[in-house]
Amino acid sequence: MTKAVFCIAQNLEQTEIIVNNLKTAGFSINDISVLFPDKSTTKDFAHEKHTKAPEGAAIGGTVGLGTGAALGLLAGIGALAIPGVGPLIAAGPIMGALSGAAVGAATGGLTGGLIGLGIPEYEAKRYEGKIKGGSALISVHTESSEECDKAKKIFEQAHAEDISSTGEESV
Repeated sequence: MTKAVFCIAQNLEQTEIIVNNLKTAGFSINDISVLFPDKSTTKDFAHEKHTKAPEGAAIGGTVGLGTGAALGLLAGIGALAIPGVGPLIAAGPIMGALSGAAVGAATGGLTGGLIGLGIPEYEAKRYEGKIKGGSALISVHTESSEECDKAKKIFEQAHAEDISSTGEESV
């Protein structure tokens, strides 16, 4: 049995810090997953540009480069749309799992895909609500209870929310 450890990060900056800390602690980029809403296509994104455009563009470009660099190293980054949730960016093993879930069971939406990953239904519903609200879901697959504890500690130190773990069958 391997375990997956999950948490919610409130924003992309916190997501980047957690992903960097996981990589520094020795977790493989192939075992780290991130799922967050794709805000670049929303009206909110357009409204943020209305006042101090030059300063905003410079700051936004810097944040975008940093975020892209950290998350761009993860395996299988891409966009997907899940009915009832909208456009998402996913990276890592969660990308393949949710792509299959979205195609196979569109009625299940994101909650159904998360349940398919081994997350209990009540937690999956809470995670979906937080993702819809703009937060990011981060997960890491661990091979031992020591790795599981190490991942939880990294999440706690970064002030992540809703930290949990679940066992999953070895493949």
